[in-house]
Amino acid sequence: MRRLLIAVLTTLMLIAIGAPAASADPAPPKRTPGPCQYTETPDEPAARPVSLPPDPRHTPDHGRVDVAVFTNQGPLPLRLDRGRAPCTVQSLLHLARHGFFDRTTCHRLTAYPTLKVLQCGDPSGTGEGGPGYRFRDELPTTLPPAPSDPTGQRRTYGRGLLAMANAGPDTNGSQFFVVYGDSSLRPNYTVFGTVGEAGLRTLDHVAAGGVEPGPGSTDGTPVRTTDLEVVVPLCLFCAR
Repeated sequence: MRRLLIAVLTTLMLIAIGAPAASADPAPPKRTPGPCQYTETPDEPAARPVSLPPDPRHTPDHGRVDVAVFTNQGPLPLRLDRGRAPCTVQSLLHLARHGFFDRTTCHRLTAYPTLKVLQCGDPSGTGEGGPGYRFRDELPTTLPPAPSDPTGQRRTYGRGLLAMANAGPDTNGSQFFVVYGDSSLRPNYTVFGTVGEAGLRTLDHVAAGGVEPGPGSTDGTPVRTTDLEVVVPLCLFCAR
């Protein structure tokens, strides 16, 4: 009887030791409870540490906010439009207030006949970096049809518009582009502001330098390296 009891206990111990531990399900990504629903992207961590933006129940959805952007090529003043894209404006102001864009390089210049933009907002300078969160699109509905598109699917993103870059629906992060020449795009990119006249002169200067690696290049790193030195919202409590 004693031997049987010992054998049973030994077997139970071996089973307990050899049994694989139950794997806990990974915690779901954090998401703000407000209407913007800023959502963490654990598979795409932030290029610079930054928290999720404030997401109040009533996200500010009216008025304009000026943002001073100082670059090594000249000023790039922006005017953000809360009425057009309240969640996008809320996010950009939050990132600017935390210095996310300071000392970063605009990594992409395009010079196609139908696409003329400078893209910025990635601290890594690779085009792959972001803030570690994403949020929904706030797509434009009033852009005019692009005259170069007979299908009628593309719209004109006019000179001076400020819009979000993305990697597909509802993948907005920190990267944005400024339009220095009328461009033809599907209306899949949130428009959230405009560039001031001084900024357009800066963009023209950058565009005139061309795209690396040499003459004829139409998409890549701008020859005239453009660094966002300081990005300063000109408002009080503007990320709230």
